[in-house]
Amino acid sequence: MTNRISRRSFLTTSALGAAAVSLGGAFADEPQKPNIQGFDETDTDVDPNAEWKPFTDKKLKMGIVGFGLCQFGAQFGLQNHPNVEVVAVSDLFPERRDGLAKACKCEKTYESLEEMIKDDSIEAIFIATDAPSHCDHACKILKSGKHVASAVPAVFGSLEQADKLFETVKETGLQYGMFETSCFHDDVYAARKIYKAGGFGQMVYTEGEYYHYGVGTLEGYKNWRRGLPPQWYPTHSNAYYTCVTGNSYTRVSCIGHVSKLEEYQKGANPWDNPFGTETALFNTSEGGSARMIVSWDTAGWGGETGRMRGEVGAFNGAYQPLNDITAEIVKKLGELRKPALPPQVGAGGHGGSHGYLGSNFVESVLKGKAPIVNVAVALNTTVAGIVAHQSALKDGESMAIPQYKL
Repeated sequence: MTNRISRRSFLTTSALGAAAVSLGGAFADEPQKPNIQGFDETDTDVDPNAEWKPFTDKKLKMGIVGFGLCQFGAQFGLQNHPNVEVVAVSDLFPERRDGLAKACKCEKTYESLEEMIKDDSIEAIFIATDAPSHCDHACKILKSGKHVASAVPAVFGSLEQADKLFETVKETGLQYGMFETSCFHDDVYAARKIYKAGGFGQMVYTEGEYYHYGVGTLEGYKNWRRGLPPQWYPTHSNAYYTCVTGNSYTRVSCIGHVSKLEEYQKGANPWDNPFGTETALFNTSEGGSARMIVSWDTAGWGGETGRMRGEVGAFNGAYQPLNDITAEIVKKLGELRKPALPPQVGAGGHGGSHGYLGSNFVESVLKGKAPIVNVAVALNTTVAGIVAHQSALKDGESMAIPQYKL
């Protein structure tokens, strides 16, 4: 007998068969979302019976930096969260700085991050700057005595950056969170609960894909996106293992596709990168394997997707247990759909993940616990791609991946 338990049907109440509930609707005072893949506000699977309950009256005093192409500084609902006061915002470009201030309903602005971190009233900063600057900016914020949340990736193509960030977080004892959107995709959220309960057993095989055609043609500060090595931006796909299990990749063999697009020709990009698609085969720390693809130059559908297969359960849009014993383990979990957000906070884009990432970081700081995508998970998700690109440049040579543990 085949058992399939979806996020909507694994309980017996008829209410759980209702259509998905979306908290991603736009608010009147929010900025217009950019027309970029991932920013469409699709339905997300939220428990319709859940109600967000305040846990403190305290407001985390935050700064926000970055309002570029993706307008990421205002995309995670921080300015609408009841436990946040956006004290100040910053962007190097005056028009973007003014736009971020308007979006966040904030009057105080700084011309740079370096000026902002001198403001002792700020307790935490979210950085939505260019990817090559993430590590440097995060370390400056931490060393100034402030918690930090960062857009992806945690570091950019550098194992030295990874070690620097990890040591800085440990030395300061402050919270670091990476806003990896796949972490709060409906399937990853549900699979994470199932995995922790034993509903997969050992995860034997995982697949993930991040398809985004022509990413190198998008605008970027100092042209950082042009010819971007695919596996330097691996977190949306890699999270289908790391953000489900909390485990890591240990070795990789990666094959790159030499792209015919102009930005990947010799001398056409700042990274000397010829590959528009990179396919990585990983060993995992629990003895399984994973196949993760990042592609900028293939036709077809876009998005971030994945599937998981374990010894006693699998997930491909719905959970499939091995037998009735495994099914009972998952049924006892209760609700697999995401909990409620504060009424003022929308779920947002990238599969209804934005609001959850912002809220998780705020609650983590106020409760004194690490975010779900803490520095170890962030680096284990990011660094595997850096080594994968090195492997692709060496025709798929098997290479060891550094490990990070808190």
